[in-house]
Amino acid sequence: MDKVRAYNAFLSSFNIPAIDEQSVYDTPILEQLGFPNMYITYEFAVGELDAPVTLSIDLWHKSTSWREIEAKAAEIAQAIGNGGKKVHYDGGSIWITRSTPVYQRMDAANEDYRRIHFNINAEYLSA
Repeated sequence: MDKVRAYNAFLSSFNIPAIDEQSVYDTPILEQLGFPNMYITYEFAVGELDAPVTLSIDLWHKSTSWREIEAKAAEIAQAIGNGGKKVHYDGGSIWITRSTPVYQRMDAANEDYRRIHFNINAEYLSA
């Protein structure tokens, strides 16, 4: 599994779809997913050995309540943990760590959606 697929697999492990933000507005992809009520969008960038990159993750929920999305955000933050999370791929791993703030509520363009924005660092542990 390559770096991109490994990162997507980690983000998809929370029982909701994870979509690269560059393809989120691609209607066929959203149709395939059945226009989910909760999903993750993310950016991906590859860094060099010992050079962490800052990445963002957005958690979206079609709801007027913050309860469910806050619970899912806490689940994701717990999975990353205080010491980080290693995500393995062929030939190495990505060490994902929390940045500051770990996550925060954000305004969404549509008032029917709630959005939580995550800040993380990714360090690639391979030559």
